[in-house]
Amino acid sequence: MPDLPRRISSAILSSLSAGVVPRVGLEYIAVGRKREVEASLQDLDNIAGGAAAFRIVAGRYGSGKSFFLQAIRNYALEQGFITADADLSPEKRLSGPAGLETYRELLQRLASRARPEGGALEGLLQKWINSIKLSFIQDGYGANDPDLPKLVEKRIYETVNEMEDLAHGFDFARVLSAYYLAYTNSVDEKKEAALRWLRGEYATKTEAKTLLGTGEIITGENWYDYIKLLAAFSFRSGGKGLLLFIDECTQLAKIGNRQSRENNYEKLLALFNDVMQGKAERLGIYLAGTPQFIEDDRRGLFSYQALKSRLAESRFAREGYTDYSGPVLRLSQLSQEEIYVLLERLRDIHAFHHAYESELGNRELSIFLEQAFSKAGAEEFITPREIARDFLGLLNITHNENLNFDDLVYRDGYRVEGYKPGGSFYADFEV
Repeated sequence: MPDLPRRISSAILSSLSAGVVPRVGLEYIAVGRKREVEASLQDLDNIAGGAAAFRIVAGRYGSGKSFFLQAIRNYALEQGFITADADLSPEKRLSGPAGLETYRELLQRLASRARPEGGALEGLLQKWINSIKLSFIQDGYGANDPDLPKLVEKRIYETVNEMEDLAHGFDFARVLSAYYLAYTNSVDEKKEAALRWLRGEYATKTEAKTLLGTGEIITGENWYDYIKLLAAFSFRSGGKGLLLFIDECTQLAKIGNRQSRENNYEKLLALFNDVMQGKAERLGIYLAGTPQFIEDDRRGLFSYQALKSRLAESRFAREGYTDYSGPVLRLSQLSQEEIYVLLERLRDIHAFHHAYESELGNRELSIFLEQAFSKAGAEEFITPREIARDFLGLLNITHNENLNFDDLVYRDGYRVEGYKPGGSFYADFEV
């Protein structure tokens, strides 16, 4: 794999060995999910055209939800979208003070093609300001023209006021203007004050009024209004739109207090309605959780009747038929052939990273998968996370301990002597 940088191979191997999703290099190990990916790419086309999308990606623990979100995120960045991602937890939810914490994490992880790891907010502001200045220079104004700052400031208000149907647009414009003036005059304290406001870091309106002249702040109740403004702004600053990826949504079903749990579901319903009714533009919201998080009538989303009526599948989506245009995107189980391809790729990446020639071929990979799927219920319940972690553990041990494959599987009680792949689903698999 000569085109694979070692920092990428290292990230892939260390992340998967620990049971987590790498943030880079997913294109080297992605397999399957063809229909789900196609549905998501259609979403991106719609968002780039000015629409919005809302999806809940459903799958069991270890089934690849986080991997799927990360893969779509990475592709979107390459295509010119702005992205932000967050993981829910007891401290980060959708409503109240914990909702503000989620917003803050989203802003910290705001990413662009130039800043894929996050922290892209200031770069987007500066890119937008410079593009406005450049447009005036192209119209004949000099770079040091004394009228230029006022013209740019006026254009900022005009641009944001185009979003007049969005709440808090005036305050958003005022803060952008304050940032522009501070940026132009190199007043770092004022620039940081504006950035803190946009990141939702002000505790009181008085502080915001004193430093920026605006009587509003971002709170746990109104943070989504500012997400919509950022989505519109992302387009005006040269991006195709804003995508939010919120993982670990199962945390919402774990909220013990019923009223608090329903407040979060009410917030989720507000996001859903806003997107589905066309009130949001150039915005994609992707949530991820387990099927139980959705379907549990006692504590899941289906316990909130308004969400249940919106998220329930069509009665025709049965017996293998799937509606990929619905709000719930259920990840299908990877086929055994697809997992075989995944093992091939992991084998090659491991050998490349550690600079050795792998001796594992069709026979050894077939044995490994036969054993993995030999347990009762494995066809339904075994996950890519488990298989990848176990396989990388096997590769690490055989390489570091100078053992061959048969030595290790004998010690683990596997029967490999006289093994014949005929009769397995890999008997005729071409490699």
